[in-house]
Amino acid sequence: MKRPVLAFLAVMASATASFAAGVTHHIALHISQDDPAVMNMVLNNAQNVSAYYAEQGDEVDIELVAYGPGLKMLVDGTSPVADRISAMSLEIQHMTFAACANTLAGMEKKAGHPIKLMSEATVVPSGVVRLVELQELGYAYVRP
Repeated sequence: MKRPVLAFLAVMASATASFAAGVTHHIALHISQDDPAVMNMVLNNAQNVSAYYAEQGDEVDIELVAYGPGLKMLVDGTSPVADRISAMSLEIQHMTFAACANTLAGMEKKAGHPIKLMSEATVVPSGVVRLVELQELGYAYVRP
């Protein structure tokens, strides 16, 4: 009877030690709407998740993927949430902003000129494909 109890205690001690050391969580956030309220909600989600896990002693990698009308969130000079994005990119260590190249190309074709994105944005070939890739890497997918 002592061996199963000792084995259980050893497993619990190991689990507690690894939990105490902190873990890294991976979150993919999605924005596809040109609505400042939704843009602010997705940024609120990122801030809340980051603050929660920091309080737990954990880390979190957050990637916000913008495509379709939601890409307007990352357009330099016209984003309704530009100030928040600039501040959050400095405050949240592991937060990135992915911009869909397909959407960007469509916006540029319609506008007849290049569209400049905010410096925080990284262009990815496809927003939807990027979300699939992140989920395949184990990211939790959140769509506000």
